[in-house]
Amino acid sequence: MGEKIQIEVAGIGQVDGWLARPSGSPRGALVVIQEIFGVNAHIREVTDGFAADGYYALAPALFDPALKDVELAYDAAGAARGVELRNTVGFERAVAIVEAAAARLRAMPSVHAVGAVGYCWGGSVAFLANTRLGLPAVSYYGARTVPFLDETLRAPMLFHFGERDRSISPDDVELHRLKQPTAAIHLYPADHGFNRDASPEIYAPESADLARRRTLKFFERTLR
Repeated sequence: MGEKIQIEVAGIGQVDGWLARPSGSPRGALVVIQEIFGVNAHIREVTDGFAADGYYALAPALFDPALKDVELAYDAAGAARGVELRNTVGFERAVAIVEAAAARLRAMPSVHAVGAVGYCWGGSVAFLANTRLGLPAVSYYGARTVPFLDETLRAPMLFHFGERDRSISPDDVELHRLKQPTAAIHLYPADHGFNRDASPEIYAPESADLARRRTLKFFERTLR
């Protein structure tokens, strides 16, 4: 079970974060990057899950510069508000918060390497954590990465996409392969948000399980 902490971010100030600790010697550390719905119960559960698998895991509250304590419902109103907050915060501030979260994790006992894993908007932020911060990164259905695909990867990169995800076209998924040939890209018979068990209408347990196993294997290799 994690706990709320504060993270000091240069030029921004303090933001909250949900920190979960492994029970034994850590395999490494992960910045867990939220969807547009905030660091809610689902993201805290995902973060706790990575700790159970042996990682320090920290989910920073990316919306804090605009609004504190954001936990939005998985409905049309929640999505619309999340898009509003996402646009207010922007990618630059989101990456700065991830950088501060990674620095906080590097200060943890026995942590030698830090990676990033993000979902939805957080998946695109995870890509930028790779190109701009040099973190090995995993992106789950990051549909807003396309404008940044000419940026150069600085570490290993893994993408997960759902074949039925209407937020990103097959052509744009193919563009990821073209622009980032060294990245691993996996497609699943699933929709956007297929990892989110809090949304039964889109949750795809078999795809989520396979993507998680691939994610853990990726970090086992890249954070060794």
